Amino acid sequence: MMKKIRRLILLFILLLLISFSGIFIYIKLAPKITINSANKITFYDSANSVFFTGSGDNEWANIDDISSYLVDSTIYTEDKNFYKHFGFDFFRICSALYNNIISHSTSQGASTITQQYAKNLFLNFDKTWKRKWDEAWYTLRIEANYSKKEILEGYLNTINYGHGQYGVKAAAKYYFNKDCKDLSLGEATLLAGIPKAPSIYSPIVNYDKAKQRQLYILKKMVENNAISDNQMRDAYNEKIDIIGNRDDEVLSSINYYTDAVMEELKKINSVPDNYSELGGLKIYTNFNYELQKNLEDNIKESFPADSSLQTASVVMDPNTGGIMALVGGRDYNKSTYNRAIDSKRQVGSTMKPYLYYSALENGFTAGTTFKSEKTTFSLSNSKTYAPSNYNDIYGNKPISMTAAVAYSDNIYAVKTHLFLGVENLVNMAHRVGIKEKLDAVPSLPLGTNEINIVDMASGYASFANLGYKVNGHLIEKVVAENDEVLFENKNSKELVLNPSLVFILNNILTAPYDPLYIDYNYPTAISLDGKLKHTYSLKSGTTNSDNWDIGYNKKILCAVWVGNDDNKELTKKDYKYAQNIWYKTVESYEDGMNNEDVWYDKPNNVVGVLVEPISGKPSTDVEKNKKLMYFLKGTEPKGDEPVFDEIEKN
Repeated sequence: MMKKIRRLILLFILLLLISFSGIFIYIKLAPKITINSANKITFYDSANSVFFTGSGDNEWANIDDISSYLVDSTIYTEDKNFYKHFGFDFFRICSALYNNIISHSTSQGASTITQQYAKNLFLNFDKTWKRKWDEAWYTLRIEANYSKKEILEGYLNTINYGHGQYGVKAAAKYYFNKDCKDLSLGEATLLAGIPKAPSIYSPIVNYDKAKQRQLYILKKMVENNAISDNQMRDAYNEKIDIIGNRDDEVLSSINYYTDAVMEELKKINSVPDNYSELGGLKIYTNFNYELQKNLEDNIKESFPADSSLQTASVVMDPNTGGIMALVGGRDYNKSTYNRAIDSKRQVGSTMKPYLYYSALENGFTAGTTFKSEKTTFSLSNSKTYAPSNYNDIYGNKPISMTAAVAYSDNIYAVKTHLFLGVENLVNMAHRVGIKEKLDAVPSLPLGTNEINIVDMASGYASFANLGYKVNGHLIEKVVAENDEVLFENKNSKELVLNPSLVFILNNILTAPYDPLYIDYNYPTAISLDGKLKHTYSLKSGTTNSDNWDIGYNKKILCAVWVGNDDNKELTKKDYKYAQNIWYKTVESYEDGMNNEDVWYDKPNNVVGVLVEPISGKPSTDVEKNKKLMYFLKGTEPKGDEPVFDEIEKN
C-alpha cells in the first residue's frame, strides 16, 4: 500500500515538473513582455501640453546608482527571499495564510517584489480571480525573461512613492532634494516605507506613522544582519529635512485631478487593463493649469490655517461637461482622499433649482406666489412636517418664486414640491443626469439626500447650456504609445429641457445677490453685490454640516462644497468660505476672457415685464423697486392672479 502511495506521489511530482517545464518553455518562446512600461503614462491639458507623467518620462536610475541602503531596506522589508525564489515565496504564502486564519484577519500579505511589479503593470487592482491569475502569469513571465537585477531595478524605478512621485530618482529629489545614490540610511529607510501605503506612510502626510514604519524596516535590516544595532539607532535619530516639493510652480492639487483621471480611465472599456500591452498611454484631458492654480490659491487664502474644514471643488465647461479644474481637499500632502469624486454630501438648497425648473414646466412663472409663513404640513397617515426658514424669518405675505429663490425660502419650496407631487422632483433630477437614488419625501427640495459634487455640477450644466444633458468628465482622448486611438469622447449632448424655460430660470437665479430683493429679509448672497463684475446664476445650499455654492453662466460652471469629514456642525463663520472660493474663481476666469459679460440671449417666445420683485405683480408708478422678470409670452402677470394658497383654500 505504501509503495503505491509513494509511486502516486512521485508521479504527481513528475507531472508537476513536466507541467512547470512546459510552462517555462512556452514563456521563453513567447514574446518578451515590456516591464519598463509600468506606470508609463502622460497627461496632456486642454492645450495639449504635458502636465503630468508617471514613471515613463522620469530619469531611469541604474541599480548600481541607487543607494545600497535603499536597495537593502526594500528587499528585507518587501521580500527577503527575493534572490532565492522564482517569483513566488511559497513558504511565506503558507505562513501568511496560517497567521491570517489564526488571527481571523487578512493583515499579512505574501507578495514578492516580482508580484508587486507584475501588479503595477495593470491600470487597476481588481481583486478578482481572473486578475490574480493574470498577475501570477505575468510574474512567471517576468522571472523567466529578466534577471533579478533587472527586476529590482525596474521595480525601484516605477514604484509609487506618493504625491505623484514614481521611481526612486523622482522620490529622492522630491522628499530630500538628493540624488538616489546619495541617500543616507535614515533617508533610505524612511523612503522605503512609503510604497506600502503612501497615503499613510508619507512623512509629509503623517510623520509619526512614517517613523514607526521606518523603525520596523530598520529592525528587519538588523534581523538580517544588513546593519548593526548602532546603525539602527543612529539612522532612527538622524535629523532629516523633508523638502516635499519639486518646483515652486508645481501645484499640489494637480494630484487630485490626476487621481480622478486614473479613476475615470479604469472605467473606459476600450482601454486594455495592462501597460505591457500598450507600451504606455497618452491621456488628453480638459485640464486648465491657470484655472487649477487660481482655484488652489483661492482655497488656500480662504481658510484659517488651523481650521479642520475640508473642501471639494469642480470647475466645468457646461457645454461639454469637460472638467477643467478639480480639487478634492485643502492639501493633498495631508490628505489624499479625493472628496470631489469619492464623497457624497447633503446638498441643501442647491436642490431647489431642479424643483423650480419643474415648476416652470408645470405652469408656474417667475412671479407665481405662495405665502411665506410658518407652516405645518399635514401628510398621509396622520403625519405632519414642519420645516422652517433660516433664522426663522418669514415674510408672512405672498412672495414670488424669484423672491423665494433670493431668500431660499423653505416654506415656498415645500409648498411647490407638494403641489407638484413628490415624485416630480425625483424624475426631474434624474432627467438631467443625477445618478443618485433620491427619496421622494417632502424634505427632498431642502437637500436631505447625499449627492456627489461632480454629479451635482453635471446636473446644473443642463441649466448653464440651456437644456442639454452632458456627462461630467475629465478625459477627452486616450492614445497608446504607437498612436492608436483607444478612446475618444464624442461629447454627445441630449436636449432634455425647454431652452426658453431654462432662460427664465437662469434669470431667476440671479436674485440671490440682487439688492432689489432686500425687504423683510436679505438675499442669501447679498454680500456679493458689488463684488461680481459679471452676471451669473447662483444657488447656495446649507445644512448643519454642509455648505455649497454652485454658479454658472454659459461659459463656466463652478461648484464648491465646504464641510468637515466627520460631519461636525459648521459655525456661522464657516458658511462664507464656499462663496468666497466660488466668486473669486469664476471672476478670475471671466477676467481672462477679455472681461466680457457672457449672458444668455432672450428667446423670441419670452417677454420681459417690469414687476414689483417681492410680489411679482406688475409694477406701478408708486413702487420704488422695479425688476425686469421674464415670462413665456401669454403668461405675463396681469395683477389679479390669485395666491396659490388662496386657490387651495377655495
